[in-house]
Amino acid sequence: MAVGDLVLTGLMAVLLVGITAVLTRIENWRSYTPLAGGGTATGKDAVVRNREKPTGLIRWLTTVDHKDIGLLYGLYAIIAFAVGGIMAMLIRIQLIVPGGAILGPSAYNSILTSHGITMLFLFGTPIIAAFANYFIPLLIGADDMAFPRINAIAFWLLPPAALLIWAGFFLAPVTENMIEPAQTAWTMYTPLSVEQANPGVDLMLLGLHLSGVATTLGAINFIVTVFTERGEDVNWANLDMFSWTVLTQSALILFSFPLLGSALVMLLMDRNLSTTFFAVEGGGPLLWQHLFWFFGHPEVYILVLPPMGLVSLILPKFAGRKLFGFKFVVYSTLAIGVLSFGVWAHHMFSTGMDPRLRASFMAVSIAISIPSAVKTFNWITTMWNGRLRLATPMLFCIGFVSNFIIGGVTGVFLASVPIDLILHDTYYVVGHFHYVLMGALAFGIFAGIYYWFPIFTGRMYQRTLGKAHFWLSMVGTNLTFFAMLALGYLGMPRRYATYQLDGAIAPLAQVSTFHQLATVGAFILLVGQLIFVWNLLQSWLEGPKVEDGDPWDLERDGMLNKEWTWFDRKLETAITDGGEDEEKSALTDGGEPKDD
Repeated sequence: MAVGDLVLTGLMAVLLVGITAVLTRIENWRSYTPLAGGGTATGKDAVVRNREKPTGLIRWLTTVDHKDIGLLYGLYAIIAFAVGGIMAMLIRIQLIVPGGAILGPSAYNSILTSHGITMLFLFGTPIIAAFANYFIPLLIGADDMAFPRINAIAFWLLPPAALLIWAGFFLAPVTENMIEPAQTAWTMYTPLSVEQANPGVDLMLLGLHLSGVATTLGAINFIVTVFTERGEDVNWANLDMFSWTVLTQSALILFSFPLLGSALVMLLMDRNLSTTFFAVEGGGPLLWQHLFWFFGHPEVYILVLPPMGLVSLILPKFAGRKLFGFKFVVYSTLAIGVLSFGVWAHHMFSTGMDPRLRASFMAVSIAISIPSAVKTFNWITTMWNGRLRLATPMLFCIGFVSNFIIGGVTGVFLASVPIDLILHDTYYVVGHFHYVLMGALAFGIFAGIYYWFPIFTGRMYQRTLGKAHFWLSMVGTNLTFFAMLALGYLGMPRRYATYQLDGAIAPLAQVSTFHQLATVGAFILLVGQLIFVWNLLQSWLEGPKVEDGDPWDLERDGMLNKEWTWFDRKLETAITDGGEDEEKSALTDGGEPKDD
């Protein structure tokens, strides 16, 4: 098996080198300038040629248009979200009874591992890239991304990465269990991840490495785009908050993802070449934890900073006021970016590290809550005495703030060494980071989808279904993850396929009750997401067409951003296909203030 794994590793390396070699030959990167309308210019005296986009499948396979690539990222991320959500439902169904309802230990561990990796690497980062690709050039007045072809390559590396990560599920039936899904948990702690004699682990590691390469390419592109492609009227003082957060996120990616890639290569070498990077006689198992969490904690902010930017951009539109303390929100974003690299060892308080070192990491971990609190108070102050319009994007922004407060406060508890030693590796930790990831990341993303839905579809969604999606998501999120916080206080350890542990932890009846509540909440969440998908597809195909470049009536408060100006020009220059005009109030769930 080691020889086969080595061959796979070699083939992947040859593939990446080949792609790089081809790309360096097909164009001169320094002289490439993207142009509106599909033309390209090379050199000072290049002739501009405008070409129509191809149609059908060829368009999507060959496009370098930032808007098309943004839509591809979005489709990919929603598919990953569905796969990860199905895995989450299987986990919750399994734990509805103490002995486990449907899965054996191996299947449970496989699904648990893939759920975490899918949601973090295949949904979280790509869905942010979807918004950033589509809207950052529009927000800053650029024609396209700085490197359109690198932008396309960064996306097309992701589908094979997903196939490698999920390969064990596809190959297990046809290889008679010679290749199985990885069962390492998403943190891949050594020595467990080294000693599993399963090629599925190697495939997963290669897939993670490939997704890291794609994410790093995208981050470089975003940084260069924001620095060099801004319009003449866009400077650092009036750069929008979403661009600020994506810029900070991209810097975090640039410093953290290569480290993860190096750690993955070392882990692959330990598994296949008998090196001892993470063996007791070598670097030791704790070396993996240090390397992984030096990436892993900035990763939390890589995922949550852009949704913070979305909320900072969208919430003022429906409060009728400019964002309170804009500069402080920018400074707090940069502060989070810097401090996020100094807190990784709070994941390791229970490993026996020097108490003086633990104290320093505890101090920085508590300190990083201050810039997050600055943002929260600024959002609340923006809404204070504002003319609130409870449209679906605004509801998700308010839900974001509410869930983020709970996720943030529970994180401050875990940053305290004495409390963490008690709650470490319990369901309290699971509840905490799901409040941040589902309760904050997903809610910010949903706010962005509903807010910009008219731009990328030309239609308006069904407002009743949008609000139903919000309330089901809000109730389901809090029921599921608050139950997990209670399970943590009862002492329920995480990652267990069964919990027939009466006497070892709290009374079994209490533990079982909270697991059942969490499962009920998960089903409520599932119903909400099914409504979201139906609303998205049905409205995209049949929703009322938007005839106005300002469907949210933002101009009355002086908050019409560049992307809506672009959308208005697009509507004006589009060839109309007839039909009666519809009232703006019928197309929006905003407009005039409403009590619903």
